[in-house]
Amino acid sequence: MPAVKPLVRRKEAKKKTTPFKRFQWDRHAKLNQRVTWRKPRGIDSCIRRRFKGRPDLVNVGFRNNKKTRHVLPNGFKKFRVFNARELDVLLMQNRVYAAEIAHGVSSRKRMAIVQRAAQLNIKVTNGNAKINTEESS
Repeated sequence: MPAVKPLVRRKEAKKKTTPFKRFQWDRHAKLNQRVTWRKPRGIDSCIRRRFKGRPDLVNVGFRNNKKTRHVLPNGFKKFRVFNARELDVLLMQNRVYAAEIAHGVSSRKRMAIVQRAAQLNIKVTNGNAKINTEESS
């Protein structure tokens, strides 16, 4: 069977690609590891009051287009699969969703999922992960 192609390939246009940074994140060493957004609540906060030249506040206007949200670069959306039976859900949606095998699935079940996906013509994003190429004899 030929490779599965997405039904519609849309160009993803993001309004903001840089992450929203927490106010004064650079002043504290513990915030430098992972910068998580917290809404500034101070009475004199220049960010909360939206002064010119200050970072933007998170709001719904920065949300991405609903049609391209959660779409992978290959044009599919992810659907996490734990066993081969769950691939039957994607039977009619194989041009929109691609299966992604969950992290904790064993290599034996992974091979069964990949084989079943090939029968149903479903794309698997991480099909060759955790599968040994050399079989021990």
